[in-house]
Amino acid sequence: MNELTTSGTPDYLSLLRLEGRGFVVLGAGQGIGEQAAYALAQAGARLLCVDRDEALAARIAQAVGGVPCVADVTSRADMQRIFDTARQQFGRVHGMVDIIGVAGVKALSAVDDESWGQQFDIVLRHAFLAIQIGGEMMAADGGGSMAFVGSMSGNRAVPNQTAYATSKAALHHLVRCAGVEYAGRGVRINAVAPGYVRTPRLNQRLDEEAWNAIGKVIPIGRPAVPSEIAGPLLFLASDLSAHITGEVIAVDGGAGAVAAFPDVKFGPAKTPTP
Repeated sequence: MNELTTSGTPDYLSLLRLEGRGFVVLGAGQGIGEQAAYALAQAGARLLCVDRDEALAARIAQAVGGVPCVADVTSRADMQRIFDTARQQFGRVHGMVDIIGVAGVKALSAVDDESWGQQFDIVLRHAFLAIQIGGEMMAADGGGSMAFVGSMSGNRAVPNQTAYATSKAALHHLVRCAGVEYAGRGVRINAVAPGYVRTPRLNQRLDEEAWNAIGKVIPIGRPAVPSEIAGPLLFLASDLSAHITGEVIAVDGGAGAVAAFPDVKFGPAKTPTP
């Protein structure tokens, strides 16, 4: 990592660079993960591109000059293999960006035990494994950075997303706690919390009428695109964020800052009746 001094002006662009550093990208095959892989590669990182879909992993690895890896990230053995492979390929692992998480959208009353467990496995268990295995490896090798993708749903109640939102809220707190626990060992752990993003998966599930309705409640006026989430992930991966850990940064177009109340007209104040 670049050393920061208390005097003088640093070379800020160099702090953004990841020249020669080895990074793991979990969920690199499409959407936010694909754009995160491009962002890290353009900053000079060497990438292990992980996806459960072999074709997607191979495609993005070829595009960014990375190494493809097919794995089930909810498996401890596979997560160990991911980080062992990255260390073998790059000499050491300097960082990880994790985009994995699928939203199960249904009323809480319709969530059965199996789907509840699956939701927590794909959002929370894999993140726990990544920190426990990858964080320990980075700490032993001199430090690094880990950046996760949380969700606005983990900060606010969103209709029919109780199971998903609860697992994302748990992920946010895992990031806070682990960020503090690993801070003294040189590993920074942070997350971004996007609102609605026009990913390939969501574009299959939402039509333009739905996207327009979503845009109306976002102060910026539209949902995000994947590259707008990849940028903050690159920031958290780089030395520009060297003094940030245990944080969850909202990247939601201002949606989380707005109370969902109607814009009502208030009449003049009345003198209280004694």
